[in-house]
Amino acid sequence: MASSSDATPSAGNTPEPETGPEGVSAPETAGAPTRRGRVRLRRAAVLAVPAAAVTAGLAILTAHGALGVQFAISGMPFTVTATELDGTGFAQFGGLDNMAEGSPNAGDTGGQVLVVTSVIKEAKLTKLCQSVDLGGTNLLITAGEGDTRVSASDLTTDSTFLSGDASFNNIEIGNDASTLDKAGPKGRGPIGVFSQQADTVHIKNLRQTNYATTAAVFKLPGLKLRFSGSGC
Repeated sequence: MASSSDATPSAGNTPEPETGPEGVSAPETAGAPTRRGRVRLRRAAVLAVPAAAVTAGLAILTAHGALGVQFAISGMPFTVTATELDGTGFAQFGGLDNMAEGSPNAGDTGGQVLVVTSVIKEAKLTKLCQSVDLGGTNLLITAGEGDTRVSASDLTTDSTFLSGDASFNNIEIGNDASTLDKAGPKGRGPIGVFSQQADTVHIKNLRQTNYATTAAVFKLPGLKLRFSGSGC
């Protein structure tokens, strides 16, 4: 987490020497008063990103007020799986989704869910499955099980869990989310938020727990919607 030092004189107290990195005292300048360092924590968001090709999960801390989707979420998580995902123009950053005021799903969360927002400019998925637990039964959606894959443009998912075997081309990790450019305008996050982006992404055996999904275009060949005793 980034921090900045805002040094001010210690009024009414015996001044203490400034400390540099690792707690080492900085040398005093002749004739100049010694100042006390006062650390002010800046708003920041940290996304824990695995360096290896296998992505086991993602965890974030998000800046106060950073938003994911721009609509009120239901607060009911849903599962998304695919045997393969191929994407061009990938971006990822931390976000905060909000439920409608008075939502019965808010619990003790205050109606907010901390999420990882993933944006893919152009995505193709094989054997897509989406399910939501309605309490005793699941609403199940499947598509892309034939020769034609599911396709989406400006695909955005707000997730609390993501797993699979992943590989990236020309990945950049540690960008300010407001400067991302590989996934287009929708792939930019709030300023001051830790993020990553890549030219392409491939994920095998994808599994996500999502609270929201949006897309400019979403094509679902072989779409099937039904109720089921089990989810994805």
